Amino acid sequence: MTTQHFPTDAPLPGLTTDGAVELAHLQRSGLVESRHLGAAVVTGPDGILATLGDVQAPMFPRSALKPFQTAVSLSNGAPIQWDQIAVASGSHQATDAQLDSVRSILAKVGLDESALSCPAADRRGRPASTDDGGSPLNYPCSGKHAAFLAACAESQWDTATYLDPAHPLQQAVVAAVTEYAGEEPAVVGTDGCGAPLPAVSLAALGRMYSALGAAAYNIRADFRLATVATAMLDYPEYVHAPDRANTVVMEDLGVLAKFGAEGVLCLATQSGISVVLKSLDGSGRTNHLVCLELLIAAGAVEAGAARAVAERFTPSVTGGAQSAGRFALSTATLQAIDDLAGKTAV
Repeated sequence: MTTQHFPTDAPLPGLTTDGAVELAHLQRSGLVESRHLGAAVVTGPDGILATLGDVQAPMFPRSALKPFQTAVSLSNGAPIQWDQIAVASGSHQATDAQLDSVRSILAKVGLDESALSCPAADRRGRPASTDDGGSPLNYPCSGKHAAFLAACAESQWDTATYLDPAHPLQQAVVAAVTEYAGEEPAVVGTDGCGAPLPAVSLAALGRMYSALGAAAYNIRADFRLATVATAMLDYPEYVHAPDRANTVVMEDLGVLAKFGAEGVLCLATQSGISVVLKSLDGSGRTNHLVCLELLIAAGAVEAGAARAVAERFTPSVTGGAQSAGRFALSTATLQAIDDLAGKTAV
């Protein structure tokens, strides 16, 4: 494992066009207009149930790693509870309640938003300098950063350098990711918020989310994961925002949900079935359609409710004010669904 900083002369290829498969496509007026490629894996408590594309290539989970980073903050003394755990594990949208929760994390250890090292943003999450009214508190990752700082304060670690890859907290994150993933990160990069970001395979991320989903409300599970998963499901409005995708999936389906930048989506049920997806071009517009249909096929979620959520978060294809087409699953995805349905049929 190495720590990489842009630019590098020989970057790891990650998911390639050869390793990706078509997951879904856009049909307009009888013609396939666009195709969405990527990779996905369905994982159960006993291992992989289905794959689409190359699920062994290294990838960055981006914000989908947050629940596991929060688990590390907890295990290193961060004095955070329920809504605070949820906002640390999520990508908040700077609602009043969410910002109050982030402030309360910092206040517990005698800090304020000036200690945050994530970028400044406006209330819509757009980059904005402090001179223009922006604040790092508004940044979608400020909850994670506040939890990092709380852990550092309680562990008597330096708070000014908490994002340094050599910092004890970030070393603990890498160690925990290695433990949960069952593999050593291929590289440790830098996330958009400035935090060190381990890269793992999609297969490893599937294992991580299978364990996270199964830990919810489970007193026999890893205490760190159980605490995080339960908080996310009990306080979903802090993970994303009211009427936003991750929150709605958790509220309507009881399925743990976390997206990541560049087309990453992770869903996990309390039965330990997870679906994780990485789109090749970073677009996420068909991710819910694909992931929820895979969960349905695995017998992990009720079909009618899941399809209603998928429809809500899959764009309409219109011509003027009328429907002109739809997004449809690819042949490869349909085959994976058939294979899953065969495995789960009684």
